Amino acid sequence: MTNRKKIAAGNWKMHKTFAEGQGLAQEIRTMADTELMNDAQLLIFPPYIHLQGLAKQLEGSKIGIGAQNINQFEQGAYTGEVSASMLTSIGIHYTLVGHSERRQYYNETNDSCAAKIVIALKHTIVPVYCIGETLTERETNQHFSIVEDQLHALKGLSNEDISKCIIAYEPVWAIGTGVTASSDQANEMHKHIRVVLTRLFDEHIAQGISILYGGSVKPDNAKELFSQSDIDGALIGGAALASRDFINIAKSF
Repeated sequence: MTNRKKIAAGNWKMHKTFAEGQGLAQEIRTMADTELMNDAQLLIFPPYIHLQGLAKQLEGSKIGIGAQNINQFEQGAYTGEVSASMLTSIGIHYTLVGHSERRQYYNETNDSCAAKIVIALKHTIVPVYCIGETLTERETNQHFSIVEDQLHALKGLSNEDISKCIIAYEPVWAIGTGVTASSDQANEMHKHIRVVLTRLFDEHIAQGISILYGGSVKPDNAKELFSQSDIDGALIGGAALASRDFINIAKSF
């Protein structure tokens, strides 16, 4: 039996005003404290405006907080961007990297993701590296090669650094669509990811990394997904915006 961390991560995307975010975080904390009896790690990724306040508000709780994005440069004339050192200065030690929406709308590439992963690790920030194929890529049987190409963004890392990373497999066709990959489809890809990681690093590393599934995860499908051999948790979108749904997913391990 593996000792990989079980993780329920909530990506709030561009939702929640400051007051709404405080309220949601408090609800999640209260429910986690009173109901969550397993050893699942809870992470939330709210918009930047919430990070400093929630880092203080959730201090000492079971909930880790991360940014939805990070800049690949240390500092400089990059208007609108936020650096790794800015995040650590307010107590943030997780970040998403390469979410499909960042790739789709903001032209992020495997190369820019690789640079973001390197700088995150340099500043003791855990990157949650998001990968996944589009519907067209799956229908044309390219899904395994697309995901393998995305994983090559990690190949320059040391064994020590890669072991600090989390991977999130999110088939783009299942994000926010209500369509979920079947548990078999999801687990098949998670196994493929471990095969690629074994080639890039070694089997010990590949078996130790937590790989999350993302794409319309809800309380009613979480248990089946989490029962699969290689699915270690979920990166949750819509359901993370409702405290009851988020906690019920976390209780499904």
